[in-house]
This record gives sequence, C-alpha cells and structure tokens, in this order.
Amino acid sequence: MVNLPSDNLEEKLVYVRQERSHSESYLAENCILTVVGVCQAGDLRKNFYRTSCPSAEGIVKKITERLVARNPSLPADLLRLHFHDCFVRGCDASVLIRSTANNKAEKDAPPNLSLEGFEVIDEIKTELEKKCAGKVSCADTLALAARDAVSYQFQKPMWEVLTGRRDGKLSLASEALANLPSPFSNFSTLLRNFESKGLTVHDLVKLNTFESCCTYIGAHTIGDGHCNLFSNRLYNFTGKGDQDPSLDSKYAAFLKTKCRSLSDTTTKVDMDPGSANNFDASYFVNLKHKKGLFQSDAALLTDKTSNKIVGELQKSIDFFMEFAKSMKRMGAIGVLTGKSGEIRKKCGVINS
Repeated sequence: MVNLPSDNLEEKLVYVRQERSHSESYLAENCILTVVGVCQAGDLRKNFYRTSCPSAEGIVKKITERLVARNPSLPADLLRLHFHDCFVRGCDASVLIRSTANNKAEKDAPPNLSLEGFEVIDEIKTELEKKCAGKVSCADTLALAARDAVSYQFQKPMWEVLTGRRDGKLSLASEALANLPSPFSNFSTLLRNFESKGLTVHDLVKLNTFESCCTYIGAHTIGDGHCNLFSNRLYNFTGKGDQDPSLDSKYAAFLKTKCRSLSDTTTKVDMDPGSANNFDASYFVNLKHKKGLFQSDAALLTDKTSNKIVGELQKSIDFFMEFAKSMKRMGAIGVLTGKSGEIRKKCGVINS
C-alpha cells in the first residue's frame, strides 16, 4: 500500500475507505480466478523477485535515487518513458529496443525522439544482470525506476508496483505513431485513446500530470515542453494569426517571451509554472486558472466530468492517492507474464 503523505488521522481514514472501495472494484474487474479460487491481478504480484533475485528492487531504488539526486529532471523523464512504453503494445519495455537495419523501432518514432532516461535503465539493468543474470525484466525495471524516481522527493514509495512483467520481442515505430496521444488532441480523442487501453476518464485526468514535451500524457506536474507543441496557441490558433482564448492572457504573454515564433523547435518551457521539479497538485490549480500549457491540457476543462475531477484534485493529498491508483492500472496494461515474451539480457536488444 502506498504510504500516506500525511499523518492526519482523519485523512488516513478517508484514504483507507477509498482504497478499500478501489480494491474491491479493481479485483472485480481485473482479477483472474485460478482453479482453487485464488484471485490474482493478472500474473503480476508483489515481491515477484523475492526468491529469484531478492535484492532486485533494492538495486533499482539505490541507483535511481543516486541519479535523481544529480539530475532533478529524471522523475519526469522516467515517468514519460514508462507511459510511452505502456501505451504501445503494453508495458513490455518495447520502447527501449533500438532500431536495426531491418526495423525502425518505437524509440525512433517522432513522438519518442525526445524521450530521455534510457541510460538510467541500462545502468540499472547492467547491475541487475551482474547480481541475478536473466531474472529481472526490463519492463519491471522501468516500472520500478519510474516509481522510485518520483518517490525520491518524498523518501517513501508513492505507489505500489506489482512485478512479474516480461519483455516484448517486437518494437515498431508505426505503432507508436498510432497509439500515443497528441498534445493537440481534443477531449473526445484523448478519452477514446485511454479507453482503448482499458483506462477511464479519471485515469485520463490524473495521469495528465506527467508528460514532457512530445505527446500528451506524462508529468505535466513535472517536466517541460517544447515550444512547437503549444506555440500555435500563442500565434495561430485557428489559422488566422490569433491566440487561444482559453489560455490565460498574462500566462500567454509570459510564454511569448520564451517562445518567439511558431518555428521555435528547441526552446523548452516548464509545464507546471513555479513547480516544474516538484511532484504536487499545482498543475490542477494552474489548470483551473487557464494555465495549462498544451491544448490537450485545456481540453480537460471542456468536458463536465473531467472538469469536475480537476476540481477534486486541487490538494496534493487527494492527487497523490488518486494518482497511485491510476499508475497501478496503467502499469498493468497489456503485460506479458508467465512464458510469454522474454527476459532481455540488454534492454535495447532483443535476445538472439
């Protein structure tokens, strides 16, 4: 269970009731009954490596925390990498596979060209192979590292990561283009994309806090975005040289000091003004004040249900609890378990 970001007894009781309700519905929707009637969340479980590699999660945590201490942008990078992995072929580490002469992999698809954090996963995997060769998947390594990177700020795990994923053996750039949401998407397009992955409007709103720069979802509460992904809102929203009326005018004026033209493809701007490296609920507060950076952020306010959810996530304690639930669901999308897939020796290369 996720540690509470509060010592307040009343808040803890609220959390327990919410978690009980979520657990019951999650089990009803996602569990598979074995012949003896035991309910398992797919084949993912807590402490999957307890016997095969007892130190696995400790190794991931130690290396991740050391690298985050040096580079505060890593939490956003790893969250985004994890999301881009799960939304294409499921959470199977296919986004980590390098292209070959005969295949253009997901990693080299346009939405993924600005992904970062690959070297972190490689460093962790190298150490895992030294300790427990052929035991820990790249998919689990990425899921754990993303959680540990965000949790470093709080010095406690912010959500539970069930393990037991195996690695995919196929990675196609065309599938990344087809499956990853766009920062220019309207609400109905975004919702269809999430629903196709078994996620809900609640997940859409809550997970909208961790994208950085090229596609829609990921740490919008941490990270930055390239000017070319939102400058149309500043200079040419409807093709008539106009500004997006749903964008706060003072915020728009500030963005124009950073992004001087539609042709700027290199400048980056914080996605969560004043809180770019902190994982908190300020994104939702800013969004209510029409300070969402991307068109897809503003789209959350155009739907009655999602707008209501944004209003319910104005406090960090509420956001943390809800985000944890959505991360568990996202981390279970299309996972390979049992004898499916493989355990890659190197995350960027399919085993020969």
